[in-house]
Formats: sequence, C-alpha cells, structure tokens
Amino acid sequence: MLSIEYLGHSAFLLRSEEGRFVTDPFDEIGYEMPKVKAQFVTVSHGHYDHCNAMAVQGVEEVFTEAYSYLGGVVEGFSTWHDDKGGAIRGANTLFKLRLGGVTLCHMGDIGELPTPEILQFLHGVDVLLIPVGGVYTINAAGAKAYVDAVKPKIVIPMHYYDEDSTIDIHPVEEFLSLFPKEKVSLYEGKYQIEEEELQSGAAEAQIVVLTRRK
Repeated sequence: MLSIEYLGHSAFLLRSEEGRFVTDPFDEIGYEMPKVKAQFVTVSHGHYDHCNAMAVQGVEEVFTEAYSYLGGVVEGFSTWHDDKGGAIRGANTLFKLRLGGVTLCHMGDIGELPTPEILQFLHGVDVLLIPVGGVYTINAAGAKAYVDAVKPKIVIPMHYYDEDSTIDIHPVEEFLSLFPKEKVSLYEGKYQIEEEELQSGAAEAQIVVLTRRK
C-alpha cells in the first residue's frame, strides 16, 4: 500500500513499506512547510520553494540527481525547467518511485512538453504528480498533454495557486476543466492506494485533488 499526503505546493509525504519519502520540501512561500519526518527526500531542482530538505526531520539521504537509488526504488531523470532547453530556469529532475507495489512519478517543475525520451522514462507509471499552474512550469494544457500520453491510472495536480501562497501561478481549476467532471474528485487527508485497486481500476485517468495539510 502507498499513502500520499499533500503538504502544499509540490511537497508530498509518501509512506510505504519501503520507507517515508518527502518530495520537494519548500521554504516560506506565504505559509510554512508542515513539520514532517522522513528518511528520504527528493529534490527536483535548487529553487527555494523545492529544496528545503532541512525542514524535514530524520532525513538519512537526499536525492537530487538523475541516478538510481535504493536498489532501484528511486530513479531520477533529467529534464528542463523551461521550454528553452534550460536557458531560462535550468534543469529539473523527475523522480520515479516504486513504493508499495505502485509506480509513482513526481514531475518537479517540469517546463518542457513530452519528448520520446521523457515518455519512455514515464512508461508504466501508475500515479503522476504533475505541476499545472503554469508561469514557471508547464500550464494546464501542457499537463493534459502528459496525462494523455502517459495514461496513468491516477493524476494528482500540484504547484498551483493557493490563497495563502505568495507565488503567482494559475489555479487548479484551469487543469480540472479539461477533464469530465465525473473523473475529478477532491480528497482530504491521506490518500491510500492499493496495488490491486490499480489493476482493476478504470481505463481513463482519475484526477484526484488533495487538500494540503495545514
């Protein structure tokens, strides 16, 4: 089983038998990073709102590069933070995690549209954590292009406007409007996924909007 809790912005706490992982912990963005403990942290790039590993307690290792870690449990892949080959915002690392029988990918601040190389890395991903707010990343339409190409079972949007945040990006509703209403659900608290549920689930992606921990 995999448990996913949204901490805000692009940060999640992932729990499984493989351990506790936090993705892209942030520094002050209008609200503080929640207090959290985890053994492992993934950092997609070095901007302040994605690399505050010191905010996580009990960390044993921080993953930042496009390598394979923990015997293949975590795998990084280098991409660009913009659509100009990194000329504007530099590099961005995708992290694919195999946790609790579920394959999840955290897309960081990806700014480029799908390429054959990226899609090959994303092949077989069950759960896609993807930025949708635009301005500094792909926008809603760009995120939809990834969903259509990758065909994950579950899509969890991130990096979108929050009324408490000082980061000026677009609201999640722009992304949600691109999908049938019956495919979109709002979930509060820890979202749990069983491997068996994915095998018997619907063919089309389910869009799950998680309420952040406050």
